Amino acid sequence: MIKETHSHRVLVVEDEPDIAALVAYQLAHAGYGVRTTVDGREALRAIETDPPDLVVLDLLLPEISGLDVLRVIRGSNETKDLPVVILTARGDEESRVAGLKLGADDYMAKPFSPRELVLRVEAVLRRSVAESNGSNRRARLRVGAIAIDTHAHSVTVDDRDVSLTRKEFRLLLCLMQRRGRTQSRRDLLEAVWDTTAPIETRTVDMHVRRLRAKLGEHAELIETVRGFGYRFR
Repeated sequence: MIKETHSHRVLVVEDEPDIAALVAYQLAHAGYGVRTTVDGREALRAIETDPPDLVVLDLLLPEISGLDVLRVIRGSNETKDLPVVILTARGDEESRVAGLKLGADDYMAKPFSPRELVLRVEAVLRRSVAESNGSNRRARLRVGAIAIDTHAHSVTVDDRDVSLTRKEFRLLLCLMQRRGRTQSRRDLLEAVWDTTAPIETRTVDMHVRRLRAKLGEHAELIETVRGFGYRFR
């Protein structure tokens, strides 16, 4: 256990002792309070009993895989907005896409730069705090029957609450804020996923499909601009 000196606490889920120690040291040196766990089951217990502000998550874990841990996190109302940075040896396209589809906030492949990891953790936490406070957006935004409250992190359609994941919420907010303007998949990756990696563009399409399904009869407000991207009418 590393002494906590920062207002933000990070849970590192990593079963390789050397890597866990390196990550914990770098984050603690940057001022974060750090805990470490070695398997998925222990990680879920730690998140439930003493929720951190961010999780650094390996995918190849004993007991429960990292993807399953992420699936549980995103499936719970209490933790669905918990920031998660994946750090794993699985750097292939399918693993990246799988992690982003499940709602990871960032993805780093091993071997990695410890300094870059710290910077990415800082960036994810800054975005999380900004979204929670609504400091750089209007508190309420309405287009037709769809309304977003950025302070409460809630969405209503025809005055009925709609449950969205963190990424779905950010995607809808981005499209509504830029309504009438066509957004390329790369634009949306930069705004919602903070990445420009071309191999992950299809995850935008998948999230749009899920978002449309939740919008029901108002799904047509998100238009497909063939060969380019999407536009909110």
